[in-house]
Amino acid sequence: MKRFFVLISFLFIIQASNAQLFSKEKVTYDANQGRGSTDNRLLRWGYFLGINSYDFNFDYKEDLRDIYVKKSPGFSVGLIGNLRINSFIDLRFEPGLLITTRELHYSQTHFNGTSFKSSDLIREVKSTYVHLPLLVKISTKRVNNFKPFIVGGFSTALNLSSNENNPEDNSNGQFRTKKSSLFYELGFGIDLYLYNFKFTPSIRGLFGIGDELVRDKDPNSPWTSNIASMKTRGLFVNFTFQ
Repeated sequence: MKRFFVLISFLFIIQASNAQLFSKEKVTYDANQGRGSTDNRLLRWGYFLGINSYDFNFDYKEDLRDIYVKKSPGFSVGLIGNLRINSFIDLRFEPGLLITTRELHYSQTHFNGTSFKSSDLIREVKSTYVHLPLLVKISTKRVNNFKPFIVGGFSTALNLSSNENNPEDNSNGQFRTKKSSLFYELGFGIDLYLYNFKFTPSIRGLFGIGDELVRDKDPNSPWTSNIASMKTRGLFVNFTFQ
């Protein structure tokens, strides 16, 4: 339902703005009407909506079968603060709330002959992130009403659903992750200049820097003992309005 809402919104905006984007008229800022491009302002504000897909990258101690990660599309929403450095470089802060769910599917080999139930082979990891990225946006020269760019930087996130301090672990069905994490991010997009605002679709990848796993009390736990490190990977498709 979330993906459908974002897709319909995107198609509606593209349809409504098609004549503006592909006309020969270059949209410029109109101070009297307060609309159009605001690229020359030192500070600009906006918001974004989007979808996300989170994964885990595992490193193992022993060569057992990989833990399969079943991904589900999530929802993203947040604000944007943009500081203009010059005509081609901007510094951006994009605090947001990101909601996603992953399922970890274990194979029987992880249990090394010990008894288990079918429910022990699946662990659901629900995550609600307060995501805080600081990014550098490098743009090309504007061509009519289009301006492509690349973006990159670092971010931290507070996972409100981490269970890090939960005394129960996987032996009680609780898969635990660390509450805070660090990431680096890389992406690209294009600014589309419309009469009333600037619309920006973008795609960005997120890559965890540190191990995010909280290990079980049992050093021989079939769920965590063979994991050397577990790092988040993510893909964002965002639609920005400024």
